[in-house]
Amino acid sequence: MDVVVIGAGQAGLSGAYHLRRAGLEPGRDFVVLDHAPRPGGAWQFRWPSLTYGKVHGMHALPGMELTGAAAGRPSSEVIGEYFAAYEDAFGLRVHRPVDVAAVREGDGGRLLVETSEGGFATRTLINATGTWDRPFWPRYPGHEVFRGRQLHTADYPGPGAFTGQRVVVVGGGASGTQHLMEIAEVAARTTWVTRRPPVFREGPFDEEAGRQAVAMVEERVRLGLAPRSVVSVTGLPLNDAVRAARAKGVLDRLPMFDRLTEHGVAWDDGRSVEADAIVWATGFRPVIGHLAPLRLREAGGGIRLDGTRAVRDERVHLVGYGPSASTIGANRAGRAAVREIVRLLEREPAGV
Repeated sequence: MDVVVIGAGQAGLSGAYHLRRAGLEPGRDFVVLDHAPRPGGAWQFRWPSLTYGKVHGMHALPGMELTGAAAGRPSSEVIGEYFAAYEDAFGLRVHRPVDVAAVREGDGGRLLVETSEGGFATRTLINATGTWDRPFWPRYPGHEVFRGRQLHTADYPGPGAFTGQRVVVVGGGASGTQHLMEIAEVAARTTWVTRRPPVFREGPFDEEAGRQAVAMVEERVRLGLAPRSVVSVTGLPLNDAVRAARAKGVLDRLPMFDRLTEHGVAWDDGRSVEADAIVWATGFRPVIGHLAPLRLREAGGGIRLDGTRAVRDERVHLVGYGPSASTIGANRAGRAAVREIVRLLEREPAGV
């Protein structure tokens, strides 16, 4: 292959679309590998109560709009169907389910992508593996002694599972606030804890504000630091639902607890809260372990990029990573990666 694309979420499909536009053919020049059982990227695993109308900032894939979607349908269904139609419309021929074990140096200047479907020798790589498969669980003393239920956003089943329970929600991001607000409608009691005081953003999030936020994340990636999410620098949008929750006291936040106990959580100042369940809405980390043989990581823990290109290996591009880990960012990253890949392929023809 000239190009292997790993991942068929927003970033991977964007890259595949632009490869086709550049004249490369699926199956002959490039292949898209996806470990998920069906189209939809990480969206297919979202909880049922996350309806399409609640999705914040879903941007259409390049070349095909998402139209006519009912706001009340689960986003997993809406976006799964959209991605499936997109793959079919552009003949992307995604291979699934395929697990990628490692990417390492191959023969003749090619990369070897080792998968459950065999090995792929490729001149270049677009890595679009996202973060969903690597939920972050912070470790606090007592994690193993708590007798209640602990789960992460990646396993969140929706609010009905917490009816009548005392629930602690950990995390100040968009998922944490969404979980908290809907669980509060059915739970006996909710408690919200975050490491830092949440920042709510008043007013519209315009294009200039978006550019500034992305630039802050890009700077970390340029320095080879582990990327932060875009929402971590934008703050949380203050909409009508959030205002209502704040008025009810649902979004009254406590600082992070110091330990878990058998029956809840506790702080060193003597405070404690009993709980039947703890929901860890503590985010995700990039899925890049399969790239370890290429030694792309910097001392700061991240992969240093110039645009989408790995500084340590010009054959490797990361999309949906750091500043492009949003739907619109993924689209732009897919286009940018393909532009550079085409230049590389033209500069170094096969066999040279």
